[in-house]
Amino acid sequence: MPLLVLDRDGVINEDSPDYIRSVADWRPIPGSLQAIADLSRAGFSIAVATNQSGLSRGYFGLDDLEAIHATLCQQVEDSGGHIAGIFYCPHLPGEGCHCRKPATGLLEAMQAELGMSPRGAIFIGDSLRDLQAARAFGCRPVLVQTGKGRATLDSLQDGTAKLADPDTIAVYKDLASAAADILARLPVPKHDT
Repeated sequence: MPLLVLDRDGVINEDSPDYIRSVADWRPIPGSLQAIADLSRAGFSIAVATNQSGLSRGYFGLDDLEAIHATLCQQVEDSGGHIAGIFYCPHLPGEGCHCRKPATGLLEAMQAELGMSPRGAIFIGDSLRDLQAARAFGCRPVLVQTGKGRATLDSLQDGTAKLADPDTIAVYKDLASAAADILARLPVPKHDT
């Protein structure tokens, strides 16, 4: 199965400047869970790569984060899909870790744990960090305009954000529209008559 990588906040669920601190704060973006289920049923192995510095900031604990992720996985399963793994960076931006996007440590962890390389995989995100991590690891970056996506697109278009070949990045309204286009481009199976 081909791997497909998703950012979490702003792609799957609504983002918040106050952080997603509990299951009560976690609200899926309309259509996102069904999109994940549709991609999963079509044969993609779905992995999530998310920066979660709220852990180091003390805004929530590991149990809270795991409860959010369990809720996400259960709701995707209720829609008929599956998430192969959720990989997160708990560090603060200034800590110099190898896992916080735009670094590629989360993608390396995916490769080690799932036994599938994210190189060449579609990576859907809403921030410049997502696009940079995707490019650095050899993934195919896709931008959605939910979360920080509209501001990211504006900064790419006006040149304030630096990214090689920004015109080659596919841009979609949201995860549901990105998934629909990805699924529409899949080869149609041939049936003997």
